[in-house]
Amino acid sequence: MPRKNSGGIRVLAFDPGFERLGVSVIEKIGGKEKLLHSDCIRTSASLPFHERLGILGAAAEALVEMYAPTMVALEDLYFAKNAKTAMKVAEVRGMLSYIAASYGLPLYQYTPLQVKIAITGFGRSEKSAVALMVSRLLAISDKKRLDDEVDAIAVGLTCLASYRPMAG
Repeated sequence: MPRKNSGGIRVLAFDPGFERLGVSVIEKIGGKEKLLHSDCIRTSASLPFHERLGILGAAAEALVEMYAPTMVALEDLYFAKNAKTAMKVAEVRGMLSYIAASYGLPLYQYTPLQVKIAITGFGRSEKSAVALMVSRLLAISDKKRLDDEVDAIAVGLTCLASYRPMAG
């Protein structure tokens, strides 16, 4: 059932990938953040890349329709090793950027360093430190989450922490 926006700021955040796409929806009302949804959308390596992209795009659009976010946040691409993988992740980021634009949603992008500083206060934090702080910043269950899902939650929290509405 759709969860229409209740007047707060609502971010749909992604940790882009094509094997695993981390997603989260976080709402902020009256200075308090609440996790509405998080997941890790997976695609099969046996599928052609364009089909994987289609699955991820359809899932992202379904989240926009269901949760009516006011903005979209993405983690910036950072790869030092595999150029082929980096290019495919860049294609996923492009598709997510297109979806945000097609729904008229502002798009915010954060580097891994910015996310780590926002969540832990230290830019070289380990993933375990980010996960620990995410669980402290939000009242979330202890369910087992993949790193991609935790990263998407961290990206969403970073967006909400850094967002400044324009004066009108």
